[in-house]
Amino acid sequence: MEAYDCLITRRSIRKYTNEQVSEKDIELLLKAASYAPSANNYQPWQFLIITDREMLNKLSEVHPYAKMLTQAQAAIIVCGDNEIQTELGYQVVDCCAATQNILLAAHSIGLGTVWLGLYPRQERIADMKKLFDLPENITPISLVAIGHHNEEKPIPERFNKEKIHYNNW
Repeated sequence: MEAYDCLITRRSIRKYTNEQVSEKDIELLLKAASYAPSANNYQPWQFLIITDREMLNKLSEVHPYAKMLTQAQAAIIVCGDNEIQTELGYQVVDCCAATQNILLAAHSIGLGTVWLGLYPRQERIADMKKLFDLPENITPISLVAIGHHNEEKPIPERFNKEKIHYNNW
């Protein structure tokens, strides 16, 4: 799949088959995440991989918009490490870039994903820290559900020239 097509055709997928996501595919997604741009190249991300069915189901109960995790075969929690990058704003931006790389890499190999927000919702952050016993220096930023998609979605027109400004507002 060409890069531009990947960008335009990626959709949030919330329905999955029962087919397992391979360790090789998860590693490929994590490698793609690791090549995201990062402020000062600090790469403050840490990744928590969830493949255990019981934990995926618990996550679906804890996060208000994560019901699809009962069908997903895996999830990745992208976290920022404040021992690597002390500026929370840069952690968030860097981890969001890594999250986007996961979404695009998954789409490019035929997997479906949906990005579930954690940061800046303090209750969601606290729930993840408690559920997974995260260290003090770790802030969960995003949660990505992953599986073999069981739905197709149309590509909407999103390009809007009215949102583009050259040289001055």
